[in-house]
Formats: sequence, structure tokens, C-alpha cells
Amino acid sequence: MRSGAFLIGAASIALTGCVAGPAPVIETPAPVLPASYTYAPDSTVAASVDTLLPIGDPAFAALSAAALAESPSLLEAAARIDSARANAAGAGANRLPLISGDASIAGTRTNPNQFGANLPAGIAIDTERLNYGANIGAVWDPDLFGQLRAQERAALSLVDAAGADAAAIRLSILAEIAGAVIDWRTLQAREKALKEDLVAAETLVTLSDIRERAGIAPGFDRVRAETVAETSRSRIAALASERARIAGLLVTLTAQSPKTVRDALASDGPGSIVSAAPASTPSELLANRPDIQAAAARLAASDAELYAAAANRFPKFTLSAALGLLAFDLGDLFDEDAVVGSASGSLLAPLLDFGRIEAQIDGAAAGKRAAFQAYRGRVFTALGEAETGYGLVQSADRELALAERERASAARAAELAEVRFRAGLANFLTVLDARRIADSSGERVALAKGRAQRARVLLWQALGGNDGKVATQ
Repeated sequence: MRSGAFLIGAASIALTGCVAGPAPVIETPAPVLPASYTYAPDSTVAASVDTLLPIGDPAFAALSAAALAESPSLLEAAARIDSARANAAGAGANRLPLISGDASIAGTRTNPNQFGANLPAGIAIDTERLNYGANIGAVWDPDLFGQLRAQERAALSLVDAAGADAAAIRLSILAEIAGAVIDWRTLQAREKALKEDLVAAETLVTLSDIRERAGIAPGFDRVRAETVAETSRSRIAALASERARIAGLLVTLTAQSPKTVRDALASDGPGSIVSAAPASTPSELLANRPDIQAAAARLAASDAELYAAAANRFPKFTLSAALGLLAFDLGDLFDEDAVVGSASGSLLAPLLDFGRIEAQIDGAAAGKRAAFQAYRGRVFTALGEAETGYGLVQSADRELALAERERASAARAAELAEVRFRAGLANFLTVLDARRIADSSGERVALAKGRAQRARVLLWQALGGNDGKVATQ
């Protein structure tokens, strides 16, 4: 009997060896990155990533703090982290024995006729019986081929991925809030420039009206001056719709009431500060970008899942034991004779599964290849965004410098044209043309400053922020 059991077990293991083998190798070479960015500043420039955000703006400080505490997207991401941690804890618990206990009481009633009518003398059948029992059982998979360990590794990697996803959401929300606050300050600067233009236009209206009343200028000059003033008024009025859009966006991002958002934006800004762009290298993206970290964690999880799938080729050993009490009288439950127990071991090996395991392995291998390409995609997306960010900062700074020079030149030309007009050396049309150019230049400077600050926020996000922290002053 023992020799037969041995032969059966040996045959099972031998057949298993026909299908057992390691997981297939999926190459995941590190992406080759350039040594530097095309538009990166000189590495000797001392600048911090933190200063790319409007950290000195009280509106940004208040709204970003509110978003970090109340944003539904962040709270949802935190819940996903908790879910991933619970799954990892469950995967780790699967490697430990499962111990269970039970207690029972059962009653049976037997029909004596089932034993026949010719029972020996003196033998009676107890037709009603009660039995009492209590048991403790344990089942354990020793995980000889590491399948449970691989499943735990995969679950832990997904915890890391969930944490990185939350950091990426945090980064995105802070960048959007910073951009919205910059847009709001840009609107304020544009409104200030337009109001200055309106005052200058109204001065020309007054001057042309006086000259018309004195009979030394036609009424058409006053009409043209009023047209310039109305243009400034209409452009000021158009800013209201942009304010409504920005306020609505901030309500969505921060999960605050419109009044709270408006109160925060009502605070005075620190002025249009344009900081220097920090030096960085493409290789630093791998450590700083949370989306890359999330993709790397998912790649690690897919590798562990492939190993776990391949482990299905090997036999599974299970050890089990039970210790209990069984008595037919409640008073005898704790007698020595009431103790019962059992211990066993089992072996389960795949013999003929008609391709089921190979299909699982092929699916896991395809999942790892997809995870690797997703990782490569995130790396090169980050590289492209950083290149774009540095390029935008450089071009926006150049645009801002030229816009400021244009404004200074246009203001000087408008001033000289008005002086010459008052002296009778220039006609009114020359003054109006100079004023139109000067009026547009002020708003263009405000827009250029806004774009320069916006470019820095994009660069901050492209470089991975400042390790998930917000610096405030």
C-alpha cells in the first residue's frame, strides 16, 4: 500500500516537471536620456524649484492649503491608498496559517427498525442521542515555490503606485491653482493698465472738446478721441467674464465656497515677481516625477504577477491539523477520552490543464510588456514636458523684456506727440495713433508677465515639483 502511494506521488511530480519552469524573461532596459536639456539655464545659476510657484502670494497660500485639506480628488486618492494597503495586508496574511475554531451540538434520532427485529438478547438501540464538540483547526501553505510571496510583492508595489498617483494629483492641483492665481493677478495688472489708458484717452477727449468749442479743431477729433476711450472701457468690461471663469475653476479645485475663494483673491498680491529657472538634468526626472514613480511601481507589480502566474506550474503543498473535543454527554466533554485530532498534508500538482496555466502566464507576460511601455511613455512624456517648460520660460522672458522696452518707447512717443500737438507742430491724428500704440503696450506687458509666470508653473510641474511639498512665506 505504501509503495503504491509512493509511486503515485512520484508520477505526479514527474508529470509536473514536464510543465514546470521559471517565468519568461521580459527585457526592461532603462530608457536612454540625454545629458542635458536644450533650453536649460547655466548650471551655475542659483535658483530653487520652489520659487517657480507664486509662494509669496497670500491667495495661493490660502487656496492651496484649502485644496490639500478638502480636494475631493486628493481624498479619493487617499482612499485608494488605503484600499491598496488593505490588499497588501491581505496578501501578506495569506502566507500565514489560517487558524479557525468551532463549537457544535447535534442531536440524532434513529429508527430501530432499520437494524432488524432479531437483535441479540440484552442489546438495545438508543434511538435519540446528543453529541457535543469543539475544534481548533489550522491550514498552512508553506509557499515552497514563492507564489504567495510574489503576490505580496505585487500588492506592495501597487501601494507604492497608489501613493505616487496621489502625489501626481497633488502636483497637478497645486499647478492649476498657481496658474489660476497668476491669471487673476494678470487680470488685475491688465485692468490697471487699461484704466491708465482710459484716463489718458479721457484727457484727449477733454482737450479735443476744448479745441472744438474754441473753433480751432473740428468735432471729428473729439469723436475719434471718444472712440479710443470707449475701446478702453469695453476692454475693461470684458475682464469680468475671465474673472468669473477663474473663480469657478478655483471653487472646483479647492472645494471651497465662491465667497471663500473671492475673499482669498481679494488679498493684495506680492507684485509680478519673475524668478530664475533652476538648473536640472533629465536623469533627475526619474526620481522627482511621481507619475514616473507610479509607472515604475506598476512595472514592478507586473513582474511579481508574472512570477506568481508561472508558479502555478509547480505543485502546491498544504499542511492541515485539527484538535478537538467530542462527547455524547455534556459532562464528559473535557474527559481525556473526548480528545480527538488529525493531521494531514496534501499535494496538488497540475497534470493536464489543456493550456490554462500557459494562458495565464502569457497574459501576465503581456501585462508586463504593457507596463514597461507605459513606463517608457511616462519617461519620455516627462522629458518632453521639461524641454517644453524650459523653452517656454526662455521665450516668455524674451517676450517680456521686449514688451517692456516697447511700452517705454510707446509711452515716450505718446508723450512727445501730445507735446508737439499742444505746440501746434503735430495734428490730432498723430496723437491718437501714438496713444493707441501706448494703450496696447501696457496690457501687452501685463500679459507677457503672466505668460512668463505661467511658464514657470509648467516647468515646476514638469520637473516634478518639490517632492510633494508646498513652500509658503
